[in-house]
Amino acid sequence: MKKLIIALIPISVALTACSGLPTQMGAAKTSATGAAAGATSQNANKNLERCDRPLGTLALDEDARSDWYRRLSSDYKLGSTRPVLRLLVQQSNCFVVVERSRSGMRQMTKERELMRSGELRSGSNFGKGQMVAADYAMSPSIIFSSNDTGGIGGLLGGKIGGQLGAAVLGSLKFREANVILTLVDNRSGVQVSVSEGSAKKADLGVMAGILGSGVGGLGGYSKTPQGKLLVAAFTDAYNQMVRALKNYRAQEAPGPGGLGTGGKLHVN
Repeated sequence: MKKLIIALIPISVALTACSGLPTQMGAAKTSATGAAAGATSQNANKNLERCDRPLGTLALDEDARSDWYRRLSSDYKLGSTRPVLRLLVQQSNCFVVVERSRSGMRQMTKERELMRSGELRSGSNFGKGQMVAADYAMSPSIIFSSNDTGGIGGLLGGKIGGQLGAAVLGSLKFREANVILTLVDNRSGVQVSVSEGSAKKADLGVMAGILGSGVGGLGGYSKTPQGKLLVAAFTDAYNQMVRALKNYRAQEAPGPGGLGTGGKLHVN
């Protein structure tokens, strides 16, 4: 067994050397880098699309009960995509991000409870009417292909077999990341925009299952190859969405009172 592990180390080194970052990331850890403060940004990706002024307020709606989210967390040990998207959106200055996450709403509710209890200083002003409405909601989703692993993974798995082969396959991640971003108007429920993004890279692997450091121990989106690919794909999708929104034209449908009051496909 020890001899087999030693024999596999050169393969690990070769794969790691090929890993690198997707082209659009440059020298940064991921394509989402730097910081944002209001309408200003620091060390942002120079390829990120930007707007002169925000198009409205935006809440991020991530479905943690979806199949793609379960696979993201269980198979690839990655957490919420929300922090990555929040950074990209604010740096672009195309939307003002408002807090709607469960933990964030819980914190805001706590401050209001403290005010009602009389514990906060006078003038703290946490009364009603302070929160900003979310004009739009953006929902991310990840498309996992049935052949996310393969190539050298299939070769090694076939030659080694058993539990060791499964460990090798488990360390070889997807070679291409495909994501979808959907933008919905919260007042009408109308889908305003949808975009697809992708990032490609050769299969990446570090033989984590064999060498004793699991994928989870390698970190998240800024450290694991699959995490970096996903960030690049989301950056691509967001850029494409912003380009489309800059040329936005509302869809129109016949009806006496506008959308939803009767379409063109009549039913007898």
